[in-house]
Amino acid sequence: MTRFVVVGGGIVGLAVAHRLLTERPDDQVTVLEKEAGWAAHQTGHNSGVIHAGVYYQPGSLKATLCRAGSASMVEFCREHGLAYQVCGKLIVATDPAELPRLHDLHQRALANGLPVRLLDPAETAEYEPHVAAVAALHVASTGIVDFAAVCRTLADLLAAGGAQLRTGTEVTGVADRGDEVVVTTTGGEVVADVLINCAGLHADRISRLAGVSTPVRIVPFRGEYYELTEQRRDLVRGLIYPVPDPQFPFLGVHLTRMVDGSVHAGPNAVLATAREGYSWGRFDLRDVWDELSYRGLWALGRRHYRYGMTEVARSLSRKRFAASLARLVPELTGADIVRAGAGVRAQAIRPDGSLVDDFLIVEAPRQVHVLNAPSPAATSSLEIARHIVSRLPIADAH
Repeated sequence: MTRFVVVGGGIVGLAVAHRLLTERPDDQVTVLEKEAGWAAHQTGHNSGVIHAGVYYQPGSLKATLCRAGSASMVEFCREHGLAYQVCGKLIVATDPAELPRLHDLHQRALANGLPVRLLDPAETAEYEPHVAAVAALHVASTGIVDFAAVCRTLADLLAAGGAQLRTGTEVTGVADRGDEVVVTTTGGEVVADVLINCAGLHADRISRLAGVSTPVRIVPFRGEYYELTEQRRDLVRGLIYPVPDPQFPFLGVHLTRMVDGSVHAGPNAVLATAREGYSWGRFDLRDVWDELSYRGLWALGRRHYRYGMTEVARSLSRKRFAASLARLVPELTGADIVRAGAGVRAQAIRPDGSLVDDFLIVEAPRQVHVLNAPSPAATSSLEIARHIVSRLPIADAH
């Protein structure tokens, strides 16, 4: 029997544990989560989009696992009776200057094998009558789901399969003793043959505890959301995204109709003052020191400081936030949106200031560390799990 310990109870950690239990039902699987429940951070605060895989470099892990993951996530939801919709989305060019980038996205989507179609303004209006577009890309396989509900189902399946699920258990140390890995936690020691680190916002810290050199540092970026008032939800039928600017590291604010019928707007991207900093008032001295002492963040800041200042201004001003949305749907105003919480993205940054733009999974003897798994990790989670389990150093376990 091989003993597996998975650190992190977000959707990637739970999916990995479920894949282990599915493929190796006679082995021991333990999941350690420091919070009192599952999906407490990135998974439970995202926009709920089942991404198709338009934006990612063909052949990359993001491209291949997202495309496969969107299908397997839909199948998982169908099998377990979870609410979802494959509603498609529009990527909208609101200015002729954006057309070359839209056409580039079209070609990338085709290279990734996705069902996409370029639309003129009249065709765009058939999908979204209130959108201002000179052209749009329709992505048919994009969907929406409640990823926290997916996590609850995964946890139920794990419990039924005999996995050990330990919430409220924070990892404080990891020791590789050659023939086993000893994980020290706030609830005592756990001995494993294989450690799989899916700790999200703290994944780099767990890898350092385990003595594994990390080529990156995780820097937290808060993404703030607004919600359309109930009276204005009819302005958005599905998902409306801007054409991303490749000069900047994030996609830009967008509009998403959720499975419950509400319409969320966002997220922006501002540097957070804590790894779990869901508001400006949340400040953690250790986290801020980690950020400010990292030369990679300073290099990123020099490259994108104007973009960063724009994001801060948009964070502090509902009027500015609404103006960004009005580029997509001109009828929207500041009076049509209300605050709707925030999430924090765990973004891995290299020492030269470049953002890691693919999933980053580092392997070591008896250990696997998922060091970069932002969006589309939730969409891709079942396939990330399949990928990790297929490569595990199980032969070294006993």
